Amino acid sequence: MKVRYSAHSDPGLKREVNQDWYGFSKPVQGGHKGQLLVICDGMGGHAAGEVASRLGVETILDQFGRSTEDNPAVLLEQAFSVANQQIYVQGRGAMGTTGVAALLVDHMLYVANVGDSRAYLIRAGQIQQISQDHSFVAEQVVAGLLTPAEARSSVHRNMITRALGHQQEVQVDLFTLPIQVGDMVLLSTDGLHGVVEEHDMAQVALTLPPEAAVRRLVELANAGGGPDNITVILACIDSLEASDTPDPSTAITEPLRPITVVEAESGPITHSLSPVTTEMPRELPLSRWGLVLALLTLLVLIVVSVAVLWLPVDEAATAMSMLFWGRGVRCRFRC
Repeated sequence: MKVRYSAHSDPGLKREVNQDWYGFSKPVQGGHKGQLLVICDGMGGHAAGEVASRLGVETILDQFGRSTEDNPAVLLEQAFSVANQQIYVQGRGAMGTTGVAALLVDHMLYVANVGDSRAYLIRAGQIQQISQDHSFVAEQVVAGLLTPAEARSSVHRNMITRALGHQQEVQVDLFTLPIQVGDMVLLSTDGLHGVVEEHDMAQVALTLPPEAAVRRLVELANAGGGPDNITVILACIDSLEASDTPDPSTAITEPLRPITVVEAESGPITHSLSPVTTEMPRELPLSRWGLVLALLTLLVLIVVSVAVLWLPVDEAATAMSMLFWGRGVRCRFRC
């Protein structure tokens, strides 16, 4: 397999510190066949976020090189789990990072992700999100409570529900699908896909070589305001075998259906899982208590509005006094 790839990272226009980190496996690392690409987007304050993302990338690549596991999906899951443990121990749950990785091996693409950094496949001029966002607004889109456009502008778009290092254990999403000559794999943090439209990302990738494309994508994100750190990796599949030739007529006529791989005693079991297209993040993830608080806050606002609009002043004051009596609940946000 011949793969050309390039990467670029930039702090953006609104942040002093770049908390993103990325890396690639070495061709001879651990004797593994295939190419591993990794991006992490740190959270938890300037120093903590940078430490978490770098530790995440370095641990994933190190585990990939050390492991003797033959199943690529299991290998990725184990590497992410070890990274989660390392970050959790070092940060004691106070720092974390998103993580997305793409492994190209044996005519297949394996993707692992935690958080809302993304993996895309570009094929025959079309782009498709492969990973799933672990964020508050993404879950609302899945539930039909928000449209993707509404999620993009939501005030809650920076809340994530899953991250490496936030808890002792983490659930890693795994996807696999066959690749073809001419395919492109794009990994990005939300500093890019939260600002630049997907069709614009695809157009840049298709019209420029990887080195120029990644820099142009960062320029577009900064032109859109550069509100967050921006990191992008673009990989192009030039050949799989000596006899392979590109087939540009093979377009994505239907949404791609990546497969979640689950390890069982008798071997891997596959289940179809449709990709989700939603939006962004940036500090500590939203906990279960945070979700409860968000729902309670919405309920309080509704009750207050009804009281102000429909009750006499003295009765409204009494109702609000009873409503707000008691203790509050804290929530963690990415800011």
